[in-house]
Amino acid sequence: MDLYVIRRHGFESFEDLEAAAVRSTAEGDKPGSGVRWIRSYVVPEEDGKVGTVCIYQADSPETIRAHAAASAMPADEIERVLDTVIVRPDPVAAKA
Repeated sequence: MDLYVIRRHGFESFEDLEAAAVRSTAEGDKPGSGVRWIRSYVVPEEDGKVGTVCIYQADSPETIRAHAAASAMPADEIERVLDTVIVRPDPVAAKA
């Protein structure tokens, strides 16, 4: 599996995002899914909606797109990670 960054736009609210997270986890936990959700960063969108920057391990971009479709959520941008530079570990999770 390769590491990918996925940009998702257009969640109406934190509740919509939480529902998508439940669907994503269920799909990703299926045997042979080819994806593994690592973490997500929730970011504000210019239009007032909520977006995410997600880190996944996956077999391919196509596997990510299939996972997104099965989870009824966007996968607007998918980029394979070439390398990881960790200066510091993530701090404690942000609170909205």
